Amino acid sequence: MPNLKIYVDETVDPRSRQALRAGLQDVQDMLCRDLSVPVAACQLNIVAVTGLPDQPLVNAEIQILAKPDRTPDMVRAVCQNLQDHLTQACGTPAAIRASALDPETYIALK
Repeated sequence: MPNLKIYVDETVDPRSRQALRAGLQDVQDMLCRDLSVPVAACQLNIVAVTGLPDQPLVNAEIQILAKPDRTPDMVRAVCQNLQDHLTQACGTPAAIRASALDPETYIALK
């Protein structure tokens, strides 16, 4: 499961925010492919925020259920793909943070 929250500062050009919304399906497709998860396991959100001017205007936080095949190098590659996609869509550098969730303690009700 990837749980992805993309925080986009309100000062980002509206056309870039629209491009990001339009490309959200591509992000989901990439995450499903790279993490070998079904679409039903994904939760992706774009959140408008007001931040400080010295912070990245696009900031994504992704939580991934830990699995043996999800090595740090593999997760880093997924994050790099995500960063490239968000940076291209918004025209501004995106910051990415990833954390692994413990499958023994993680609970999801849908």
